[in-house]
Amino acid sequence: MSIKFAKRAAGQILNRGESSIRINQNSLQDAAKAITKEDVRALISNGGIYAIPAKHNVSMNSKTLRKKRSEGRRRGKGRRRGTSNARSGSLWEKKVRSQRILLKRLKLMGKLSTKDFQRYYKLIKGNSFADKSSLLMNLSENGIKVSAEELKQVNDYVKSLYQKKRVDPQAKPQGENKPKETKEAKKKPGKKSGK
Repeated sequence: MSIKFAKRAAGQILNRGESSIRINQNSLQDAAKAITKEDVRALISNGGIYAIPAKHNVSMNSKTLRKKRSEGRRRGKGRRRGTSNARSGSLWEKKVRSQRILLKRLKLMGKLSTKDFQRYYKLIKGNSFADKSSLLMNLSENGIKVSAEELKQVNDYVKSLYQKKRVDPQAKPQGENKPKETKEAKKKPGKKSGK
């Protein structure tokens, strides 16, 4: 009998292609006798039929490039495509995020009611405020006073958020203090430079 059915059924059960299904030498006869998927499942549980591990693309090059870019390499003028605004991210996004953080912190401090929070959140989304100062001015006009101390607390909180994300560019990774090779040391012995 043939083991074609066993391979096909095992591929369906293990959700793999037939070419990645392997049958143990000891259980070849059992695989040939298998006529139902239950028989094949029993062989899989016994270890008579198995699938080889899936191969994945090696992304070593992309990892090394990402590491170099995080260190500041490969970001020169020749590498840049797009305007500085396009590279820096959306200005509107930054503005809205800072205003929303301010609003959320004021709500947590108890300065804003839920109703006021929702109203101002929608106004921020609708681009009603040019920046945080105009939002604060509008809040003060509507009777919600924010002292300088409270504003300092919010700003310190925002700074702490960004300090966690930022990596120190001065810090060198380990193994970077090796002396650089000179051109003479790189040349192979026995080869002459020139014609």
